[in-house]
Amino acid sequence: MMGAVVAIDGPSASGKGTLAKKIAAKLGFAHLDTGSLYRFVALKTLENNLDETAPEKVIALARAVHQQLVQEGLSILDTDAIRTEEVSVMTSKTSAIPGVREILRDIQLGFAANPRRHDGSSAKGAVIDGRDIGTVICPLAEAKLFVTASTEERARRRHAELRDRGLPDSYEAILKDMQERDERDRNRPVSPTIPATDAFVLDTTDMTRDAALEKALQILLEKGLE
Repeated sequence: MMGAVVAIDGPSASGKGTLAKKIAAKLGFAHLDTGSLYRFVALKTLENNLDETAPEKVIALARAVHQQLVQEGLSILDTDAIRTEEVSVMTSKTSAIPGVREILRDIQLGFAANPRRHDGSSAKGAVIDGRDIGTVICPLAEAKLFVTASTEERARRRHAELRDRGLPDSYEAILKDMQERDERDRNRPVSPTIPATDAFVLDTTDMTRDAALEKALQILLEKGLE
């Protein structure tokens, strides 16, 4: 039987991934960063010198990633190679391909039904973060959060993250790419990045990570999750 699901959506660098990990740890749930699935496909797309103009080939890569995940588990997603800005930009493009989303949707549904940690151990519930978890993947989730922040603050966070990892890029370039990505993600015909009607919108622009976690846990407690 499917355990409890916490769906956390929002744009890039909003803080949803960090928040999702902390919530999962607090609740004893397994965590899935669905963005890492799309990023891994985007990485393979770049490695094969492809882009969104060759959708059938990108879909074939997504199938191969699905098979690799079945064989090797989620640990293959634990690589810094998927966290570059180049991969971020390609992710926004390849994730708009319906066939790619359909393949990766199966993985997400499987995780929600049978949540497992990266070490393979089972968990009593799942915290899943992404772009369309509360609207498409798990519309019946026990709790839904839509985590956001101003574009400028998100660009500042991404700039700091890349700098700390020794991957410098200009703030202006990151801001421009983020604005373009937001536009694509909000307006794509398949699974746009929008809050579910019953999601709590958590704006973290002026919040510390600890404050965001405290607020999120308060919301989940009100939903009966603790």
